[in-house]
Amino acid sequence: MHIEPVKEKGFYDFLGRQVEPKGLIGWLTTVDHKRIGILYAVTALLWFLVGGIEALAIRSQLAMANLRLYSAETYNQMFTMHATTMIFLVVMPLAAGFFNYMVPLMVGARDVAFPRLNAFSYWMFLFGSLLINASWLFNAAPNGSWVGYPPLSLFQYSQGHNYDFWLIGLQVLGIASVAASLNFITTIINMRAPGMTMMRLPVFVWMTLVTNFLVVLAFPVITIALAELMFDRTYATNFFNPMKGGLPIWWQHLFWVFGHPEVYILILPPMGIVSEVLPVFARKPLFGYPLVVGSGMGIGFMGFTVWAHHMFASGMGNIANAAFALTTMTIAIPTGVKIINWVGTLWKGQIRMRTPMLFALGFIYQFMMGGFSGLMHANAAHDAQQHDTYFIVAHFHYVLIGGALFGLWSGIYYWYPKITGRMMNEARGHAAFWFLFIGFNTTFFPMHWLGLNGMPRRIYSYSHAQGWDQLNLLCTVGAFTMAVAVLLLFTDMFWLSLKYGEKAGGDPWDGRTLEWSIPSPPPVYNFEEIPTVKALDDFWITKHPELLHHEEDSAAHAAGAGHGAHHVHHDDHGIHMPGGSWFPMFASAGFAIGAWGLVHSGGMYHIKEAIQPALDAAAKAGVSWDQLVSTAQTVVSSKTPDAQNILNVVNAESVLKLQACYNGVKTAIVGGVLGVLGIFLWALEPIGGYYIHKEKEEHAGE
Repeated sequence: MHIEPVKEKGFYDFLGRQVEPKGLIGWLTTVDHKRIGILYAVTALLWFLVGGIEALAIRSQLAMANLRLYSAETYNQMFTMHATTMIFLVVMPLAAGFFNYMVPLMVGARDVAFPRLNAFSYWMFLFGSLLINASWLFNAAPNGSWVGYPPLSLFQYSQGHNYDFWLIGLQVLGIASVAASLNFITTIINMRAPGMTMMRLPVFVWMTLVTNFLVVLAFPVITIALAELMFDRTYATNFFNPMKGGLPIWWQHLFWVFGHPEVYILILPPMGIVSEVLPVFARKPLFGYPLVVGSGMGIGFMGFTVWAHHMFASGMGNIANAAFALTTMTIAIPTGVKIINWVGTLWKGQIRMRTPMLFALGFIYQFMMGGFSGLMHANAAHDAQQHDTYFIVAHFHYVLIGGALFGLWSGIYYWYPKITGRMMNEARGHAAFWFLFIGFNTTFFPMHWLGLNGMPRRIYSYSHAQGWDQLNLLCTVGAFTMAVAVLLLFTDMFWLSLKYGEKAGGDPWDGRTLEWSIPSPPPVYNFEEIPTVKALDDFWITKHPELLHHEEDSAAHAAGAGHGAHHVHHDDHGIHMPGGSWFPMFASAGFAIGAWGLVHSGGMYHIKEAIQPALDAAAKAGVSWDQLVSTAQTVVSSKTPDAQNILNVVNAESVLKLQACYNGVKTAIVGGVLGVLGIFLWALEPIGGYYIHKEKEEHAGE
């Protein structure tokens, strides 16, 4: 293989981009979808450890009655950050890792449509996740639950920067998600291999497409809600302040119009993974492919019609309750269709109980459990009793951990050979599954009983007289059992199998889709020649023509005996690979600096209103702002009012806080300018890169 650098250079192409990205610089400047997928997945898994530690801390505090392992405020921060981490920093980006790595391979493309935008989305995700978790360093972690309901989240009731970290961090993560989604939508629609019609797409690609449409449609809604709450906290507007005519219920509507599609944003990718794993390990086509695809689209559409079932206890009235109860019951139909088709795929299949299959089957069982308990809450009266109890905690975790996590772990074990070129150990994989399965059900199934017995969620402690001790201790034992499964997975994935695992060929599972037609791990260019697809599961049909049952498919494949006969002619100019770029990371860093400034401007106008009389007195006395700040520093250090009696200690502290807010605004402006400048520079930067030429002797034997 011969590499030829692209000769084109720009007038500011002075940052020393590598021709062929290698080492640390290669990872920092990469625009390769596979590397970005690995970055997403590894980062998400590291945050998974953080979220897991937070979960163990929560369960340890609740293991027995009247425990005081840490303060109630720390507990509030723990459960808020646990939920935020698992939803926004683990499940979503781990799915995005699979999107990045697998979708171009499955549609027969060499990369995503916008490689640099892809890199930008990762760096925005990384900086957003660091921003939210940096709050721990300032004892200001978000502390009012992941739903952020006003008035609790207003500045009047939360005067630290706790909610500012949460609000701004989620907006940064939202930018990352929308940027990535536009990229995947464009890639799937415009960059499919010749002959790959929409109804020849793998189901995982279909679920990726639906998921990213949901992101594009749902995230603007939560962005509006977050921006309005940020304005209420920073600039003293009144969107949600009931004392000044605001509507806290407006936040609930905005949040859940995003929040329930978000549930399907989290669960549809694992559904797609399961739809890929089951046919491979049952050795038969997916039963009812059009119905599985259609039901996924139906779930995506109907996800926007059920949001207010989260609000049955808010007093919407009988008509609204009845309408949303009906839509909630109806959305169970497409979900049931998927489950029926998965069972039909297994029926009379030649089932191989490998680790990916175990996790896929575990997904089906756990998700059905979560679905059944969710269907109960379509009944508004039933929901009113269980609202904000541990029954809801159990339901939520059966869907998003029992469902999403099991599905994603199935994907890890299934595609690990393709990504690393190594097989994961089956014995350790089976052990991890059973520890996770038993630990999960031991943790969350008893929570149904706790909820029915009246235990409220988000509770810091409880009395022995309430009778919740034994079940809570059982839940805690289950949580630590799950931790053993996580330890097994991480040890195997990042060390034992990566270093000592059996080498995987290009197609270790006898796969059905295009990613298994190329070496493991894939070359940087993915496909030497872009494949032509002639049917659904084209690669598998080519390998096993004797298993065809449809004459039209057989005729379609009669022209070529091997998959290589279905490739487009090789480009005589070589395969062009785009060059790396520093600017996606620089632009993201600029916006992260701006976000940091916005966090520290939180509460600015509220603080100013509180000390306005002192500010007016200082202005009448001819005291400049800089002099006032200097005086405030003296007052705070001496703990006595100033000579002119303008500032007491409390007002002096507020002056210093206001100065910090002004500095935050300046930082936000500088960061925003740097971010926009980074985007302009990357837009003007030449693509660069290199051409890959296959050696003549390599072609001679083909």
